[in-house]
Amino acid sequence: MKIAGVQMDVSLMAKEENLARIIEKMNVTASAGADLTVFPECAITGYCFADLEEAIPFAESIPGPSTDRLQQVCRERNHSVVIGMLERAKQGVYNAAVLITPEGVLGSYRKIHLPYLGVDRFATPGDQEFAVYKHPQANIGLNICYDSAFPESSRIMSLQGADFIALPTNWPSGAECMAEHGVNMRAMENGIYYCAINRVGHERGFQFIGKSSICSPSGETLARATGTEEEIIYATIDPEIARNKRVDRVPDKHVIDRMADRRPEMYAKIFEPHGLQPPHRN
Repeated sequence: MKIAGVQMDVSLMAKEENLARIIEKMNVTASAGADLTVFPECAITGYCFADLEEAIPFAESIPGPSTDRLQQVCRERNHSVVIGMLERAKQGVYNAAVLITPEGVLGSYRKIHLPYLGVDRFATPGDQEFAVYKHPQANIGLNICYDSAFPESSRIMSLQGADFIALPTNWPSGAECMAEHGVNMRAMENGIYYCAINRVGHERGFQFIGKSSICSPSGETLARATGTEEEIIYATIDPEIARNKRVDRVPDKHVIDRMADRRPEMYAKIFEPHGLQPPHRN
């Protein structure tokens, strides 16, 4: 399965302009032989909204008008896409990622871990459990940006059978460590492919750092964007490699399996409510 990641700038509150550029990039990656293209977080809408009232007009249902337009391209090009957007639902506005195939929306995800930044300051916290979606070519999990800082997120999806996790993200200055090292660790510790696609450019005083990457189950970097310019990266993944968690480094002398070697009975502390107050949230 050939994966493409589109590191691009995004215009705030310019949905039509963003969709036009997204479709243009999808045609480029499909022509290059990619089976699936991953775009940044909030690629359709932009991220740094001033308040909820400003964001609401740009939020949509899933499925909805934007996902319908992208599905049409997927159908025409026999292609799939993972993309960030704002989802409008009865419960509120969610920072969401959606997986679209030629047949329609295969799955979506509502960001669970919300930093005090951009639209996440007033988005509704994700209320659905982590899930893995059975794409014809691989089992795909979805996370968004800050979720990557919580190892539990990718571990759960790995235990659910994910071969590949797509992470649309908007990492600004200050997130260099996660972009340069965290993605490789999430891939290696779970024995999966991990694709983190960031945006570039400036938005309301924030600079986004790029550094998108695709990593292998061994933690090797398969593709990395060179810096803070728009760029498309590609890598080919083999789901069968992600499904074999046993690593025989020296037969009968050095063998590890990070799924089978776990000790869940020793991890009870993780499940205790913490009682801490997130920054600026009631």
